[in-house]
Amino acid sequence: MLDPQKGESYLDLTAGYGGHAQALLERTSKPEAAVLVDRDDQAVAHLRKQFKSAPPEIVHSDFLGACRTLSEQGRKFDLILADLGASSPHFDQASRGFGIMQSGPLDMRMDQSQALTAEAIVNKWKEADIAKVLRDFGEEPRAHSIARRIVAARPLRTTDELAAVVGRGWRRPSRLHPATRTFQALRIAVNSELSQLEQSLPLIERLLRPGGRMAVISFHSLEDRIVKRFLAEQAGGNYDSPLKLLTKKPITAGRDEIVSNPRARSAKLRAAAKIKTNRKE
Repeated sequence: MLDPQKGESYLDLTAGYGGHAQALLERTSKPEAAVLVDRDDQAVAHLRKQFKSAPPEIVHSDFLGACRTLSEQGRKFDLILADLGASSPHFDQASRGFGIMQSGPLDMRMDQSQALTAEAIVNKWKEADIAKVLRDFGEEPRAHSIARRIVAARPLRTTDELAAVVGRGWRRPSRLHPATRTFQALRIAVNSELSQLEQSLPLIERLLRPGGRMAVISFHSLEDRIVKRFLAEQAGGNYDSPLKLLTKKPITAGRDEIVSNPRARSAKLRAAAKIKTNRKE
């Protein structure tokens, strides 16, 4: 969908451990015209090491802050990618507190310099506020009963303690762990993921050059809904519409990819191209 060409500039708003960036930069052959953004200390350190020989610009920031700064600088890009959500290392490292299956601290921060953690939400927030997080960010139908159990079990310090409290009394068979929605909701709340996405999308469109392409990969319905709505509004076919859809329906992983990479099963990719600049830009 991005169709990278030699000489094109590239902005990766969630560069992570450089997999997408490596593939794109091999096609553009212009790392000096690339900006790789991530808010995770470990990811930024990895990117600097990975691209040491031909360094792109590497920015340690969340993607909303990066979009604002780049927009203020008047920067424009041919290719922009946002691969949303947590990365595999977040889930694989128990010390980061994202995973259900391993015991770790209730952290869940993508940017470890920020103050808010999942432990603070679980142990300090009011029951009604916790229930709202679970309902709004996890679409959890049992939000109120789970919030009640969490408050009654305080203090909770580790991921396995929280998972056990949420799963207590759960008898319905399911391929998902009963705490999956709770962990998703807490992670989204800790990292302000949905509000960042909503505020960033208009900036991403402004950062695109005419003819440039943007792609967003989402991993759950809340993210995909926001992306779908924004792209539909900006590619409405009116005279002032700045975008043209490249994907009428989201692209999803094929069966072979899911076998080798099960975490891709929920991924949805939507893409659009810039067809004109806004008249007041």
